Amino acid sequence: MKKRFLDSGKIVGTHGIKGELRIDPWCDSPEFLCCFKKLYLDEQGRESIKVKSRPHKNIVLCKVDGIDTIEQADKMRGKTIYIDREEIVLDEGVNFVQDLLGLEVKDADNATVYGKITDVLRTGANDVYEITDDNGKKYLAPVIDEVITETNVDDGYVLIRPMKGIFDDED
Repeated sequence: MKKRFLDSGKIVGTHGIKGELRIDPWCDSPEFLCCFKKLYLDEQGRESIKVKSRPHKNIVLCKVDGIDTIEQADKMRGKTIYIDREEIVLDEGVNFVQDLLGLEVKDADNATVYGKITDVLRTGANDVYEITDDNGKKYLAPVIDEVITETNVDDGYVLIRPMKGIFDDED
């Protein structure tokens, strides 16, 4: 089941003396996190904060309504922030990493199960899925059209056509 509130960053410090926060974004970019006017401080969405944010290098600078001093802002340090899935429209074929974790990875041609996605690594050129089998052995599969043939988050699987060398020790 997809989580409604997604962990999307961590408050790592303050900025200036007027209560701005520095957030380490766990999103694709600081700009993505800056699109939100409301963030949440818990996984259930019970505690929300209204924010105005702007990207600054690889972090987000965030002004929270009601926090006007560095002392107030410093009390927020270390908190994880969440976004509401329902406030986001993703492009076709784009998924949240949290939705990919745990998906079963199967061969597109013969239904062999290779394992489950346990991490998504960002390499710059393309993402790479870390796939862990039932014995705990890890494999890496590039997220490219030649390898990933179908991703079905709702039904819990990814179909692949593995490149030579991913699951075997051939040269």
